[in-house]
Amino acid sequence: MASHPVDPRQPDAAYLSFWRERHLCTLTTLRPDGSPHVVPVGVTYDPEAGLARVITNKSSRKVAHVLAAGPAGARVAVCQVDGARWATLEGLARVRTEPERVAEAVRRYAERYERMPSPNPARVAIEIELTAAMGRG
Repeated sequence: MASHPVDPRQPDAAYLSFWRERHLCTLTTLRPDGSPHVVPVGVTYDPEAGLARVITNKSSRKVAHVLAAGPAGARVAVCQVDGARWATLEGLARVRTEPERVAEAVRRYAERYERMPSPNPARVAIEIELTAAMGRG
């Protein structure tokens, strides 16, 4: 079964359903030398807003990589895999520190992963403005 492009703002039902299932994902950012940095994360997908969100600690390497890209955002990808099924979202990431945006990211994480993350005063949200999506499933 071949991979196919997906409109990240209007995914078909199967693609969206896959992103609603509980799966560990990866986030790929770029180091200053251009090499990829891939880490496991929880990701939520909000096609209506055209965003994917990751919650993390503000001192993490992934946050440093996104911040190093400047205000235009860092080119990143998030991916999840389940057997032969996979889905990737790509876009421009920015670090959000506003309490309401972090709270929304936490709310969505708790909904998808069926657990509330521990309180963390150093938590930030990485919001990814989606530019492309693809998958197979």
